Amino acid sequence: MPSIFTHAAVALGIGACFYPHSSKQALTAGAVCSAIPDLDVIGFSFGVHYGDVFGHRGFTHSLVFAALLATAAMALVSANSPKRSLLLLWAYLFLATVSHGFLDAMTDGGLGVAFFAPFSNARYFLPWTPVQVAPIGLFRFFTMRGLSVFLSELLWIWIPTALLAASAWVLRRERLPF
Repeated sequence: MPSIFTHAAVALGIGACFYPHSSKQALTAGAVCSAIPDLDVIGFSFGVHYGDVFGHRGFTHSLVFAALLATAAMALVSANSPKRSLLLLWAYLFLATVSHGFLDAMTDGGLGVAFFAPFSNARYFLPWTPVQVAPIGLFRFFTMRGLSVFLSELLWIWIPTALLAASAWVLRRERLPF
């Protein structure tokens, strides 16, 4: 899996496409939604196996979970939002959440991602897996192996995300249809 920092950075990059003027509340919710799927590692402490439907990269990495989490987060964030922006907010939160599974499917380790859980526990990787899998655990990330993973994430995720955000900014500034 990419690091939690990388998941949040991608959510903020996606948010740049949705919000021309920073909506701190929406962007914060997107960053949180992008990290929540990895809470499934708590299951290891309760005997949930990695390959189980509720194991790591299982249900919490699925499209169904992304839709449910986006709906719940939207309900929490949208108290003061105009009705017309609710669909935009939901779409952003859904994409921020679902980006987690797609980033994990780009890594070179693990069992793959159960995108279609709970209907299927089949695990998938993308055809291209250039990102080194990050070690599980905060302290393991701050090692030489963690540095190697971060450099991989920088090249394959952070730079493209920065280019996406910059492109969205330029297109808005030029007032091109988007």
